[in-house]
Amino acid sequence: MPDASSPAFSVSVRLGRVGWRDQTLWDSLDFTLAGGQWTCLLGASGIGKTTLLRLIAGIDDSADAAVACSDGAPLRGRVAWMAQHDLLLPWLSVLDNALLGERLRGGDRRGRRGAARDLLARVGLGDKCDARPASLSGGERQRAALVRTLMEDRPVILMDEPFSALDAITRLAIQDLAARLLAGRTVLLVTHDPREALRLGHRIHVMSGKPARLEPAQLPHGVPPRALDDPALPAMEAEIVRRLADSAGAGR
Repeated sequence: MPDASSPAFSVSVRLGRVGWRDQTLWDSLDFTLAGGQWTCLLGASGIGKTTLLRLIAGIDDSADAAVACSDGAPLRGRVAWMAQHDLLLPWLSVLDNALLGERLRGGDRRGRRGAARDLLARVGLGDKCDARPASLSGGERQRAALVRTLMEDRPVILMDEPFSALDAITRLAIQDLAARLLAGRTVLLVTHDPREALRLGHRIHVMSGKPARLEPAQLPHGVPPRALDDPALPAMEAEIVRRLADSAGAGR
């Protein structure tokens, strides 16, 4: 869990021209991830959302990207990634999957096992520590992947459609769980689901156009995670869907 004594920092992102194959994804993008808050990003498939995450994380350095933290320190080494698919290693137990980062870095896995067990218990997997991923349900696998992300103990979390494969009920439960466990972190969530963004986001950006641009979307009042029956959600969701549909139509 975040250390309350370490204030969250914001992350500014400035990107030049980025292309893929024969397309220009965008000519320039300039936005900020607010410290300790969830920023949600929506856009049509193929518009460059995952590429943007990779550039921020430093996984892809093929483009002109300037990423700066408000505290002056570099972002590298302070960011964790949660992918759309759980990517659990089938030959490792749930507990060992949660400690995969320590394993790859050659760190003290034994000293971290207690923390991992405690966190797995918090997400309802306390009795699954020794199980293999194949024995878990889809929702359980996503919770295990969330624990693995949290065990990295990074202040910045990049999430690439991490809940998209879940059924509706499980998805709501995992959304609420992630909002609680990632409180105080600086989170960028890529999603195709406007309702998910409206429930979880402190800020929403809609990526649209070719080349793409970022535009803010209106948010309901209140602190995330917002209630599913919030009366403000349907109209705001409809407006985001309209903007996404207009963008998809313009790109054809």
